[in-house]
Amino acid sequence: KVRMPIILHPSSFILIFLILHPSSLILASSPNVILIVTDDQGYGDMACHGNPWLKTPNLDRMHAESVRLEDYHVDPVCTPTRAALMTGRYSTRVGAWAVTEGRQLLNADEVTMAEIFLSNCYNTGMFGKWHLGDPYPYGPRFRGFENVVCHKAGGVDEIGNPDGNDFFDDTYFRNGKPEHFKGYCTDVFFSEAIEFIHENKKKSSNPFFIYLPLNAMHGPFTVAEKYSKRFTDTGHPELRAKFYGMIENFDENLGRLFATLKKTETEKNTIVIFMGDNGTAQGISGGRKPTGFNAGMRGKKGSCYEGGHRVAGFVRWPGELKAGVEVHQLTSNHDWLPTLIDLCELAYPKLKPLDGRSFAPLLRGEKVDWPDRTIFVQRQADQFEKGKVTPKTRGKGFNKYPTYAVLTEKWRFVDGELYDIVSDPDQKKNVAKQHPNVVTDLYARYSKHFDDVSSHKCAWTPFHVGANEENPTQFNVRDWHPTEGGVIWKKEHLSDDAKVINGFWAVNVKQAGDYRIRLARHPDDRPAPMNAVSARIRIGDIDKSQKVESTAKDVTFNLKLNYGIVKLQTWLTDTAGKVRGAYYIYFEKL
Repeated sequence: KVRMPIILHPSSFILIFLILHPSSLILASSPNVILIVTDDQGYGDMACHGNPWLKTPNLDRMHAESVRLEDYHVDPVCTPTRAALMTGRYSTRVGAWAVTEGRQLLNADEVTMAEIFLSNCYNTGMFGKWHLGDPYPYGPRFRGFENVVCHKAGGVDEIGNPDGNDFFDDTYFRNGKPEHFKGYCTDVFFSEAIEFIHENKKKSSNPFFIYLPLNAMHGPFTVAEKYSKRFTDTGHPELRAKFYGMIENFDENLGRLFATLKKTETEKNTIVIFMGDNGTAQGISGGRKPTGFNAGMRGKKGSCYEGGHRVAGFVRWPGELKAGVEVHQLTSNHDWLPTLIDLCELAYPKLKPLDGRSFAPLLRGEKVDWPDRTIFVQRQADQFEKGKVTPKTRGKGFNKYPTYAVLTEKWRFVDGELYDIVSDPDQKKNVAKQHPNVVTDLYARYSKHFDDVSSHKCAWTPFHVGANEENPTQFNVRDWHPTEGGVIWKKEHLSDDAKVINGFWAVNVKQAGDYRIRLARHPDDRPAPMNAVSARIRIGDIDKSQKVESTAKDVTFNLKLNYGIVKLQTWLTDTAGKVRGAYYIYFEKL
C-alpha cells in the first residue's frame, strides 16, 4: 500500500521526481526510523561509557544491542548540529551556524531529512526542541513534519516561549498552536512520540519517521528532586546533580519507548538512533584540573577539543544490524542523511550536494574501502566579514568564537595546535612544532573548506512577512543582528533598564501592500509599559517616528511596503533618554 506524498516547501522538486519514478514509492515493509537527540549530554554522561555515578540501564541496553560509532562527531553547540543533521550539509553552508542573532535559521531553500521521508510516503513527527527557526518558513511544521509538538527558541523558558514555562506543566506548540501540557518536559515529548507510534499502528500502513530532539539536558538544570537527590546526597555540585537527574529521567523514558515498540510489534522493523548534540554541559567542571567524568576527553560543550564534539552514536535495528559491533572509522552528523537514504532505500533527487558520506556499509559490517577523510568542526558566529581565520588568529577578533578543528583518523588540528589523537586521545601534547608539514597541510584544507562553506559572504537569512502561510507573524530580540550590545534570550532581561542594545532584522516582504507593524518591549502574554517616550522604525527606505505615552505597552506603525528583502531596525527612547531596540515585532499584512 502506498500513498502519494504531501509535499511541503521547498520539496515540490521531490514530488516531480517521484511522479517520474513511481517505483521509488516506499512500501509498508520499509523500516520505521526514530532519531533521538539529547541536548548537552556528552559521551561520558552514561554508565555504559564508564561514568561511575550514573545509572542508565536503558541506554546501556541500547549500547549493547546497537552498532556503536566510536569516532563520531557533531558541532560544539546545538543549532549547528541540528542543521547539519537535517540537511547532510555543513551548518555554515546552510545558514544556521550559531544559536541566536538570526544565525539559527535554516535557509528556506534547503531540503530537510523530514521532507525526504515525507516524500517517500513516511508519516513524520517531531517532538521537542527544533532550534532552526520558529516562524514561516523555518518552523518544523513547514519543513516536512506533519505532526509537531515543540517549544520555540533554544529552550522552553527562553524569550519566544509562553510566560511561566519552567520544564513542568508548560505550554508548547502543537502544529503551531499553543497548548498546555501536564508533566515534565521530557516525559511530555516521549509521550507524544509514543502516542504517534500507537496512532500510526492503528490508522496507517505507512512507515513512520520520528525526530525526537529533546531539550534535556540543557539548562536551566531542572528536574524532580527524586532524580537529583542521590547525586546531591553523595556530594555532587547542585547543577551536576540536577543534570545527572535529567539524564536518569531520560533513561527512564527511553525504556518506555522500547516497551512501546515491543507492544506495538514494531521493534524489529524500527531503526532507533541515539546521539548527543554536543559535548557535556555539566559532566565536568573547572579549569585545568576539572572534576567530574568526561571519558578522558579534553573540553566540553562549546569547545573544539574532542570533548566538545565527539559524542555517542548508537544504531539499533534488531535482526538487521549486528549488536555490539563498533565502528572506529571517522563519522559525523552530516553522514546521517545519506546513511538513512541507503538504509531505507529512499528516493532522493540530488538537488544540492551533500557533505556527508553514507556509512551504511560500516553499520552492516561489510568489507568496504573507507579511505581516510577530513571532517571540519567550527564554532562560528555572525562575524565572517571581519576577516579570514589563520592558525594564529584565535582570540584576536576574527569572530566571537574563533575556534575550529580539522579531524582525520590520526590528527586533530585545533586552532593551530596539533594532536596525534591515536597516541594522545586526551590531547595533552601539542606536536605542531614537530610536524610543521602536517600543520601546513591541515590548515590549507581548513582554509579551502572555510572559503567553500562561507561563499555566501555571510548573507542574511531573512524573516518572511506577508506570506499566506503565516500572517500575522512575529520575531524578537534574540533574532536580530546586533548593532549595539548584543542579544538577550532570558526573559528577566527584558525589564533591565541598564541594558542598552539594538540590532536589525533582515525581512523578506513576500507581498507588497499595507502592513500593520507593532513594536513592544514585552511579550503579549506578559504585557508591561515600554517606558518609552518616542519610537522610530526604519525598514528599507522608509523611516518613521512618533511620540509615545510612557505608560503605553506597544506602538503601531501602518506602512506600505514593497516586495523584496530589506533591513528593519527600531529605536525606543525611554524616559531617561536611553535608546534601545524594540524587543518584539509583530507584522500583519492587511
